[in-house]
Amino acid sequence: MKKISEFSRDELLSLKSELESQYNEFKAKGLKLDMSRGKPSKDQLDMSDGLLDTLSSEEYEKLSLPSDYRNYGILLGIPECRKLFADILGVDAENVIIGGTASLTLMFDFITQCMVSGIGGCEPWLKQGGVKFLCPVPGYDRHFGICEYYGIEMINIPMNENGPDMDIIEELIRDEKIKGMFCVPKYSNPTGITYSDETVRRIAAMKPAAKDFRIIWDNAYCIHDLTDTPDKLLNIFDELKKYGNEDMVVEFCSTSKITFPGSGVSALAASDSNIKEIENRMKYQTISQDKLNQLRHVKYFDGKAENVIAYMEKHKEHLAPKFDAVCEMFEKELGPFGVASWHKPNGGYFISLDVMKGTAKRVGELCRQAGVVLTTVGATYPYGEDPEDKNIRIAPSLPPVSELMTATQLLCICVKLAACEALLK
Repeated sequence: MKKISEFSRDELLSLKSELESQYNEFKAKGLKLDMSRGKPSKDQLDMSDGLLDTLSSEEYEKLSLPSDYRNYGILLGIPECRKLFADILGVDAENVIIGGTASLTLMFDFITQCMVSGIGGCEPWLKQGGVKFLCPVPGYDRHFGICEYYGIEMINIPMNENGPDMDIIEELIRDEKIKGMFCVPKYSNPTGITYSDETVRRIAAMKPAAKDFRIIWDNAYCIHDLTDTPDKLLNIFDELKKYGNEDMVVEFCSTSKITFPGSGVSALAASDSNIKEIENRMKYQTISQDKLNQLRHVKYFDGKAENVIAYMEKHKEHLAPKFDAVCEMFEKELGPFGVASWHKPNGGYFISLDVMKGTAKRVGELCRQAGVVLTTVGATYPYGEDPEDKNIRIAPSLPPVSELMTATQLLCICVKLAACEALLK
């Protein structure tokens, strides 16, 4: 079958008419489907209901704890929880701090610290003026939101099959106004790409002009595999030590898509120096996080990283069929027309769909009018501006498979219809 770009005008008009008929049939159904964010499904949430019963008052009294976790104190998190996350991330427990429900809060607070108080003995970023951040794109809208909130200028770094374009990054970091970079190194949001060994090594070896350059290593999907051949990510801290760059990276993760997104536990890992500076800020910010929730998670997984990883196999049973179904429909409905491209990820929570340049917003609008809500088109780029208007983030996790397939079928119709409209112009 020839590609849609090779169609004659008459062929485009015929296809457009056929697609409009299919589209109107869907529109008449009065759909109300949401594929806008990567939320776990009800089935996934039900998996963790046992966590609610893990810690009764009677059971608490029987525990031999180093102190009473119901009381004030233990700012950096209970030792058992720090050890659990340390084992998951492959670092030492003393280099882990436990936070509240969201790793996003930890990231925001760290950027706030850099802005207001500085990091690494340097002047606060606010006093330096005109600071900039590198942002691999397409990327995570909430990362961009932090920068936009503080007026940090964002610079797009294109992603490729190995991660962000390191040639561009290595050139840009010669500017001491470049203060950092956001990364989702494993199953990147939204592309699903895992940084190659070479990319991780090149990141670890960087020598930025700014002494206070910090990489936000948002390892949100570190154990969120979807296949039996998962991607492998080099341990960034092992690589940093080889170049004396341990202070350059602060790593973040959470249980948000492991147990309950609204009642999970977050963590960060960092060098001795960064931990000390973060602790010095936190002692003015809070007395402690929810230590009983930390203890619940430790008890639920018996304090063992291997139990958490085994638990993720159950998540895979719910998620993998959804990702397979979406990609199979893309292959069937979009592939023959050459009208879109996508990467089927080995893990994570998203599929990145690139449609014909200049049509993504139109696709989003068509879907919305027919009752399917997608991630806001443009959200995967800083300032909500996709320069080529082509990227759409697909979140398959929340809807039941039947609803997901209906939404995906409509999406495919909209992608082809928008392409026909553009070509006919």
